[in-house]
Amino acid sequence: MSDLRKINIDGIEVEVDGAMTLIQACEVAGIEIPRFCYHERLSIAGNCRMCLVEVVGGPPKPAASCAMQVRDLRPGPEGQPPLVKTNSPMVKKAREGVMEFLLINHPLDCPICDQGGECDLQDQAMAYGVDFSRYREPKRAVEDLNLGPLVETHMTRCISCTRCVRFTTEVAGITQMGQTGRGEDSEITSYLGETLNSNLQGNIIDLCPVGALVSKPYAFTARPWELTKTESVDVMDALGSNIRVDTKGREVMRFLPRNHDGVNEEWISDKTRFVWDGLRRQRLDTPYIRENGKLRPASWPEALAAAATAVKGAKKLAGLVGDLAPTEAAFSLRHLVEGQGGVVECRTDGAKLTAGNRSAYVGTAKVEDIDTAEFIMLIGTNPRDEAPVLNARLRKAWTRGAKIALIGEQVDLTYPYVHMGDGRATLASLADKKIDHMLDKPSIIIVGQGALNEADGGAVLGHAMAFADRSKSGFMVLHTAAGRVGAMDVGAVTDGGMDAVRDADVIFNLGADEIEIAAGPTVIYQGSHGDRGAHRADIILPAAAYTEENGLFVNTEGRPQLAMRAGFAPGQAKENWAILRALSGELGSPLPWDSLAQLRQKLVAAVPHLARIDEVPANGWVPVPAGPLGEAGFRNAVRDFYLTNPIARASTLMAELSAMARARGEAKIAAE
Repeated sequence: MSDLRKINIDGIEVEVDGAMTLIQACEVAGIEIPRFCYHERLSIAGNCRMCLVEVVGGPPKPAASCAMQVRDLRPGPEGQPPLVKTNSPMVKKAREGVMEFLLINHPLDCPICDQGGECDLQDQAMAYGVDFSRYREPKRAVEDLNLGPLVETHMTRCISCTRCVRFTTEVAGITQMGQTGRGEDSEITSYLGETLNSNLQGNIIDLCPVGALVSKPYAFTARPWELTKTESVDVMDALGSNIRVDTKGREVMRFLPRNHDGVNEEWISDKTRFVWDGLRRQRLDTPYIRENGKLRPASWPEALAAAATAVKGAKKLAGLVGDLAPTEAAFSLRHLVEGQGGVVECRTDGAKLTAGNRSAYVGTAKVEDIDTAEFIMLIGTNPRDEAPVLNARLRKAWTRGAKIALIGEQVDLTYPYVHMGDGRATLASLADKKIDHMLDKPSIIIVGQGALNEADGGAVLGHAMAFADRSKSGFMVLHTAAGRVGAMDVGAVTDGGMDAVRDADVIFNLGADEIEIAAGPTVIYQGSHGDRGAHRADIILPAAAYTEENGLFVNTEGRPQLAMRAGFAPGQAKENWAILRALSGELGSPLPWDSLAQLRQKLVAAVPHLARIDEVPANGWVPVPAGPLGEAGFRNAVRDFYLTNPIARASTLMAELSAMARARGEAKIAAE
């Protein structure tokens, strides 16, 4: 129930919820309040005192606007709205004093600090500080921490805002950072010198308002004003986190998160943030043809002619759509292969997803429904590895009182949950469970790919949907492949799934690197990296990566989003749709489009909801039959978080993180 209050801020009268803090009310009024410790997604610390304002009629001293609620203010003598001043002489003097204190021990590192140019302390010292200091004492120094290979520390610069401590504790769900000491001896440190064990730790780089925590791989490679910034979406998992790609010339220098309340809030996983070195290594930049068992470089006309000859001579042609393929490429491949009498399949991991029934391969729940859910059931999934940012959202729901249950492997999800069992028997027993506590309350069932990619995956899906039906819950399929939902939407599936592909004598592999193709068929591989698919290929057509072409990706909740081109592909590599269009011309039956715009017109005509960018279409609820279940336990789809796709496997940093995670997971044996 809202408690609306009127408040006068610098002569601007606004009506806001009484539960709002003054700093939020000032934002509603369009007035900027400086802050260091306050962050809208973290708990209130109230310790930097930069956000001081004057409350007229209140105590004769400035008040911290982040820690005072609107409902705590008294009205004026005649009942007029409370008056708050943000630019009075009292406030100006207070802010200058706070800034002077903050800079007592802060080193003059700006010319050599990696945060220079995007530093909150720098900006606010210019805007609200004074140009002198009355302190002549020597500055104190602090030893730097080793937090691992991702976050570089310069703790002498730390202003103890505690944002990193609050993020790791509240959002990431680890308890390895804290503050020790008092007064001048207080410092932020990690528990017993531990490195951080989280796949969301890179977010503390963005949160740090000074240069105390910076990106170790990116450090000293570029300044922010040298970079070209492109808004895009992430493909490392199927959540579709909104990102900003920063490039310098042709090189991708870093990935940063963009705020999107409905998808990733303002967090991204470490794989999303640091995978950019994988875009530079092991790239395919020229076509290849295999002769006498060895691949040799070829020209584009030669490679396309060889591919066309193979396709025309096929007794049975099959197309495979990889996990990172944009929707336009999947649509083009389907038209090309089916035009030659072949079949196309995007469910390369064997997931038993029902084509044409969007409620069975996407579901009915949105990601943001998790925020208000009271009961959440996870089936055959480990969201901490499959979608870390979604897992942070589940943790947030738990902090607000949601009950979470898991059927599947028992893993550390960073929050407590009820482990109901690890197999199909537990899922079958749900039919007999009393569920009065879930009825008429917001609840969500989330099914992972680990539950669906076995032989009885269709039956598992049916049982999960039947339980969602009975409990009147929202339903969500958590995908692991960024391109899967878009490929399902455009019908890149065939009856029989991967079984229908096995007896093909020519396979067109569009970036499907997670499967082994047995010896025998001729393989045409189109992709960006020299990974498993390229090693098996007879003809290689080099393609652009996700930062090098405009593409449409549909996330796990069914939301179409645009990935924008931030740079150009290396060497002779081309955009995915353009290669398929050129090959269709070589085959003598050209696809009916000559540009990406024309292709998208055809795509939208065939699948209208793909035109609704950044909207989640409502899906009609059509449960699938719940057949007989097997007896095995569920196995999670992602076994190594850091090495799930060819871009990540090309990254030296991801290899290092994977090795560290394995070493951490091995049981420690005490010395005898």
